[in-house]
Amino acid sequence: MRLNVKAFTVTFGVFWALSFLMVGITNLVWSGYGSAFLQVVASIYPGYHGEASIRDIVAGTLYALVDGAIAGLIFSCIYNLVAGGKESPA
Repeated sequence: MRLNVKAFTVTFGVFWALSFLMVGITNLVWSGYGSAFLQVVASIYPGYHGEASIRDIVAGTLYALVDGAIAGLIFSCIYNLVAGGKESPA
């Protein structure tokens, strides 16, 4: 079974962006929640500082959308390469 590269790319990008957004918003509500995660992300995404602000959350979410889409694209292409062109019988 092969993956639909376009669908997997969009799905994984949206999933990662929503995951990041939920942690960021929760950090705004409960100070300290997910701080270690947000600091790790801040070390990877330029322009994102890991502060509890709407601006940082929007910037981080956009980075996560692009980052997740790239990861989904790479994963689905590698999966399809390994899976081969023929479908196996179920």
